[in-house]
Amino acid sequence: GIQTGCQISFAEIWQDCDDDLAFVFWTFGNFDGSVRSGTATDPAEQAFLGGQVSRHLDTVFILNREDFVAYEVLKDSEKRAAYDRYGHSAFQQTGGGKAGGPGSFHNPFDLFQEVFGKGGGGVFEEFFGGMGGGFEKASAQSQSQGQGGADLRYDLEISLEEAAKGTEKEVSYRRRASCKRCSSTGVEPGSRKSLCNSCKGTGFIQSSRGFFNVRQTCPTCHGAGWVVQNPCTQCRGEGLQAESNRIKVRIPPGVDNGSKLRSIGQGEGGTQGLSAGDLYIVITVRDHDLFIREDDDLYCEIPIKFTLAALGGKIEVPTFYGKAALKIPAGTQSNTVFRLARYGMTNLKTGQRGDQLIRVNIEVPKNLKGKERQLLEEYAVTCGDAKNPISKSFLEKAKKYL
Repeated sequence: GIQTGCQISFAEIWQDCDDDLAFVFWTFGNFDGSVRSGTATDPAEQAFLGGQVSRHLDTVFILNREDFVAYEVLKDSEKRAAYDRYGHSAFQQTGGGKAGGPGSFHNPFDLFQEVFGKGGGGVFEEFFGGMGGGFEKASAQSQSQGQGGADLRYDLEISLEEAAKGTEKEVSYRRRASCKRCSSTGVEPGSRKSLCNSCKGTGFIQSSRGFFNVRQTCPTCHGAGWVVQNPCTQCRGEGLQAESNRIKVRIPPGVDNGSKLRSIGQGEGGTQGLSAGDLYIVITVRDHDLFIREDDDLYCEIPIKFTLAALGGKIEVPTFYGKAALKIPAGTQSNTVFRLARYGMTNLKTGQRGDQLIRVNIEVPKNLKGKERQLLEEYAVTCGDAKNPISKSFLEKAKKYL
């Protein structure tokens, strides 16, 4: 039901294509009615290709076998001369015909290669595998050569203090390691693995449908390319064996939520003697009761007595690196922030520490008794607070409202 030159979706090709389908390609807007520069020099070839290619984006074009016959004749001077001399009979196939004669034609994907350049198999190669005409690529590394071990992830929670100072942790986890009995080959010692007769060691079976080559994983060896007659009794032919592993991990100072540490070779084992994968340790830092982290700085709040705020003095403040002395000037107000340089978190890149910032909150006594109350009342009378309990600066701003 597909007509020559019609525009259809790729899915429709799958549903409707039959053995008469000769060639499929789609354009990406690189054409202006002629083929790409350098790909067609013959006027007849340019005329043919120019009539088949358009500007439509993501448009699928289908050319039938007759189009290819015409194209092969026009592009080849010898075939063109044979056609002028003998007509269609020059290209009729006979039982004794030899490949390469006047009646033989190239793989239709040669046209695709000429239009788009080598390596342009793109989506066709992804779906159909190798197609000849320069599109056949080397397959990925065969499973018969083994596979490197997979990487593993381990989530580790530490305290903020451990993140600040660094620490060492021991982690335990399960993994699949290379089998020691068979050296990760999957073959019982003393036995051999033999070449798969179904795929001849390639790991896949290839079948043709018209001009398309469909490649599938070999059902006999499951893509390995070989079969094991006597699998290893310990790993049952997998080459890997489950085990518990325990390692010590050094946590550098300055790590934060989401920091990743890599332990090389501590992931799952590889097969056929290939290297093991890595273990990635992802850090999570617990919240702290006293400190809050912001980048490389630490913040904390310390309540102080109103007498200290009024008279001034020195206090000791906690840090992750021991006690530190902090001077409180006389007349300190609530929410004043003080800075202790180099008492914060270590920067992983520079190795320099941030600062610790301390906000002081002034505590007001709630229950005054006896002489405490008497002395405070005397102070209020002496300094005039008893008559003017509100700050003068505030009264100046709010006098029109009072």
